[in-house]
Amino acid sequence: MTSKDTLYKTTPKPVKKEWKIVSYILITIALLFFVMMLIVPLIIVFIKAFEQGVAVYYASISDPIALESIKLTLTTIAIVVPINTIFGLIAAWAVAKFRFKGKELLLTIIDLPFAISPVVAGLIFVLLFSTTHGLFAPILNELGLKIIFAKPGIILATLFVTLPFVAREIIPLMETQGTTEEEAALTIGANGFKTFWLITFPNIKWALLYGIMLTAARAAGEFGAVSVVSGHIRGLTNTIPLHVEILYNEYQFSASFAVATLLTGIAMINLIVKSIVHRKRSTSFRETEEVEVSK
Repeated sequence: MTSKDTLYKTTPKPVKKEWKIVSYILITIALLFFVMMLIVPLIIVFIKAFEQGVAVYYASISDPIALESIKLTLTTIAIVVPINTIFGLIAAWAVAKFRFKGKELLLTIIDLPFAISPVVAGLIFVLLFSTTHGLFAPILNELGLKIIFAKPGIILATLFVTLPFVAREIIPLMETQGTTEEEAALTIGANGFKTFWLITFPNIKWALLYGIMLTAARAAGEFGAVSVVSGHIRGLTNTIPLHVEILYNEYQFSASFAVATLLTGIAMINLIVKSIVHRKRSTSFRETEEVEVSK
């Protein structure tokens, strides 16, 4: 054995130990950031909400104006989520399963809400649909329709900002799956709907549900675009986030935090469901990749 071999044999290898220390430091920093930026503010919201007692909390969330904002938020979610789910399915099917001119343009349109500020999106709707100076003002006035500073404007703005979530969740999965199974089903006589329901849908159901939850969460908490088009009319065009802002600006802190806990509750439910769905979605995606590799 040479002295060189002895040197290599006796030289300690601290690399593994150093990586352990680094990993512990990074995990600690991540946990501290998580606690300070998420858990602590969450706790403060509930402390402030109940600061003046349960009676004040109940009075704040059962106030008729607060109930109207809750109703409008839930109505918006109930309209926006199905529409964007249908659009996302159609767009994802077209992008993943077909080759056509304008495919890149369609993908750009889907990603547009990610690139445009929600406030700018709201201003665009004002410039289009305002009954005083909007591009379509003559038509709207003739038909007696009011979109801006009314519920239709809130729904349109929310539709726009939540447009990409379903499509962007299922497009990668559908592209990975390819078209082999659908082509086989069509070959043996299955129609388009039956092919989708029996072949495509079972493979994308968890990714689809994940996209739906993201859409619902964004629709519930959207502020920027909705703030521009709503007009902040109490009891008519205020969603929960807008109502919270008005209460806070009026120094009704306990009431604003009480109403904010409703949004927190919606967010927590979404988070739990998304965690479950994300686990199922990851499993489904891995199984799809394994099948593709085995082919």
